[in-house]
Amino acid sequence: MTVTARPSAAPGAFAPFGHVAFTVLWIATVASNVGTWMHDVGAAWLMTELSPSPLVVAAVQASTTLPMFLFALFAGAVADIVDRRKLILVVNIALAGAAVALATLTASGVMTPALLLAFTFAFGTGAAFIAPAWQAIVPQLVPREALTSAIALNSMGINAARAIGPAMAGVLIVAAGVAAPFAANAVSYAGIVVALLWWRPPPRAENMLPRERLGGALVGGLRFAFASRALKATLVRAAAFFLFASAYWAMLPLVARFVLDGGPGLYGSLMGAAGAGAVAGALVMPRLKARLGADGLVAAGTLGMAATLVVFALVHEPAAAIAASLVAGASWIAVLANLNVSAQTALPDWVRARGLSVFITVFFGSMTVGSLAWGQVANAAGISMALLAAAAGAVIAIPLTWRFKLMQGAQVDHTASAHWPEPIVSDSVEPDRGPVLVTVEYDVDPDDAPAFVAAMAEVREERRRHGAIGWSLHQDVAAPHLWLETFRHGSWLEHQRQHARVSHAEADTEALARAHHRGAEPPRVRHLLAPAATRPLWRDGTS
Repeated sequence: MTVTARPSAAPGAFAPFGHVAFTVLWIATVASNVGTWMHDVGAAWLMTELSPSPLVVAAVQASTTLPMFLFALFAGAVADIVDRRKLILVVNIALAGAAVALATLTASGVMTPALLLAFTFAFGTGAAFIAPAWQAIVPQLVPREALTSAIALNSMGINAARAIGPAMAGVLIVAAGVAAPFAANAVSYAGIVVALLWWRPPPRAENMLPRERLGGALVGGLRFAFASRALKATLVRAAAFFLFASAYWAMLPLVARFVLDGGPGLYGSLMGAAGAGAVAGALVMPRLKARLGADGLVAAGTLGMAATLVVFALVHEPAAAIAASLVAGASWIAVLANLNVSAQTALPDWVRARGLSVFITVFFGSMTVGSLAWGQVANAAGISMALLAAAAGAVIAIPLTWRFKLMQGAQVDHTASAHWPEPIVSDSVEPDRGPVLVTVEYDVDPDDAPAFVAAMAEVREERRRHGAIGWSLHQDVAAPHLWLETFRHGSWLEHQRQHARVSHAEADTEALARAHHRGAEPPRVRHLLAPAATRPLWRDGTS
């Protein structure tokens, strides 16, 4: 049971454009994404020239997504403990330099499949560090009530770039050679760099506690993710979709070149059609979501992607493929935007980048595994068979994952409540001293015990989200009305962080449990520190 934010009138789809910072960064990001899609088309097409193997061509997609799988968790932890704006700025400057080098080497005629995959992996690594930081700053650009619209507009911007970039890349490849998209990508980074230099984010909430260490931040993010039902449900639905939808992107250059016997212009048209479909899908998505809900819309989008794969496999006509790509684009944004919003709403700000990095890891891990798997199936059984198998898997996954509902955190108030009193200490405590054992004693009417235990199950999940370990609840055998809750933190500093992060939603969860406590005084809370010993006491019977 959680506290919910007060309902308010939903802002319009374009309301975030009323905020200058969002508008400037959105325009700059769309321009940069146009360059990225030009790069992706150029890299995929160049690989078909360097090597016609379906597995090698699919490896271009895999080398783009694999770094996300490998580095997103690390990047999310970094983004939660450093200045997110500066992180994005530095990475974009580095990627601009890499794009210049790739264009130069390609124009010189020295590019090889291995070198192209290495560059693609490098760009994927840069994207891995940008993605969680960028997604985490969106709530700084718009108010909470406009967050869903902002995320949808970001998705629409990405797909608008997908509609423009591939078409431009196809024209450039024909007119100036396959190195031209890489050069254009290098130029596209200028806008986002200038916009980030201009933007000054609002100051983050003052925190007197020391900055988290990277290792502890990683562990804390993973603990939160594994203890959050809302985020875990989103991750399951994401894996079930992206594993099979990856076949569309992995097989698309092969379909254009070998199934449809087309050139870079047709490939760019297919990519552009997907982008145009995504833009159209974003415009009608609010109405569809109002009728179907997030879960229904994701299921409908999955069916749309499956239908596209079937058309690619069975109908070998360019016009049909372009029409199917329009459907694929609309389906893709319907699923991606709703999964992203579901993940965002499950996360408080202190762990937002880390939680989103877990979502990104699942997203790109599924895309990587799927791309390689469908490339291997295409090698062994043909492109059409790979497409049909992926379509069948996507459809079967819908009923298998239906119980994992999305948007469970949509109405949850994650803002810090500061309702916990500061612990009373007789002397100063070193921050690294620990572990800390926290005990909470409740006096509960025996008739209320079943309801109390049920309420405490929700409290247990709250404690675990904040890094508590060894949680337990025990009843006194001599005095059955007394109950003792215990949990541990690794250090005094970790417990202080829990004090600073407990939210209004979690305050309500605790209130439901404490409503069963009898007496005028609140439950007794004690904080017990392990002795600062140099060796475990249990090894010395005289201690």
